[in-house]
Amino acid sequence: MSDSDPIIFDLLATDDLQSALEIELQGFPPDEAATIDSFRLRQSQAGDLFLGAYIPGSTKRELIGYICSTLSNANTLSHESMSTHIPSGSSVCIHSVCVAPQYRHKGVASLLLNEYASRLQKAHQAGAPYERLLLITHDDLIPLYEKAGFTMLGRSSVVHGSKPWFEMRRNLSASVPAIPNQDISGLPPAQVGSDGMPPGLWEALKSSTRNRQSGRLIHSFENGIAGVLTDNTGGSENKFDLLCPRDGCGSLILKAGVAKWVERASVQMDPTNHPPSPLLPALPAPPETTQWWLITPSPMEFENIGFSRAVPSIDPSKPTLKLLACAECDLGPLGWCEPGGSEFWLACSRVAYRE
Repeated sequence: MSDSDPIIFDLLATDDLQSALEIELQGFPPDEAATIDSFRLRQSQAGDLFLGAYIPGSTKRELIGYICSTLSNANTLSHESMSTHIPSGSSVCIHSVCVAPQYRHKGVASLLLNEYASRLQKAHQAGAPYERLLLITHDDLIPLYEKAGFTMLGRSSVVHGSKPWFEMRRNLSASVPAIPNQDISGLPPAQVGSDGMPPGLWEALKSSTRNRQSGRLIHSFENGIAGVLTDNTGGSENKFDLLCPRDGCGSLILKAGVAKWVERASVQMDPTNHPPSPLLPALPAPPETTQWWLITPSPMEFENIGFSRAVPSIDPSKPTLKLLACAECDLGPLGWCEPGGSEFWLACSRVAYRE
């Protein structure tokens, strides 16, 4: 996707169901992914809630992401509310938000969510029964949905696959808020399909671009690590906000006072067959120690962070790891965590500090 390619939002056509399924199978493990029969049923019952994101192709436009939902009168998600469709329902139960792998970390999911909500909002104002959007997600995607205006309701009772789910909600109101802290200035312009974009929405999104923040790297502090610590009864904490270290990004990752400072063994995060980013200092080879920020007990402590899929670790005590990166510009790895764990580690030398 080049900067000149527009993103076109349009209701998913029947001919594109197979393409949507391919994206689904690339985005979800087999025990969570939907089937082609599920997609056909959702489109036949709630086709106006099956929205695709497209870019132009040489012969036809290419589907790069989608959202699909059904309706329920329930105020929370359950197996029952997600397995039936009530055409007069007030709750929009989102089943999938999925983007093709090659277009992830480019802001497509955020734009798709905002476009989807704006269409529902417009329909709500015109008399449609929609009052809220509901979804369940795994913990690593909670920050994405929070930036899109969803709030956490807690752990869901739904069991689907092997991992726990968390329920989130976004209420529809008199206006559609812009996505907070989402930089979209470098994305291609958004266009619309048959339904049309509310006037001024794209301009409002562009004007909501946050002011770039800047921070200092740890080596610039006269006292090194001591210059970014503040003492607390439970140990030393981060004295300053932690930012993405990339010039021109500066996304807020963690607020001051949230992380604990720990010196512990280094971890091999950079792939052995790829050199680390020149923007990130090399870490000592294990078992040498290095400085870390420890964040507990959940990813909700972060303001903005991205998680990789589980990747093999060279440390036999940690068979797999998830790598942490800036969710805005994808710079990483900045840190790591164990899949399903409650401890999240950021390398002190791989973040910037805002005084």
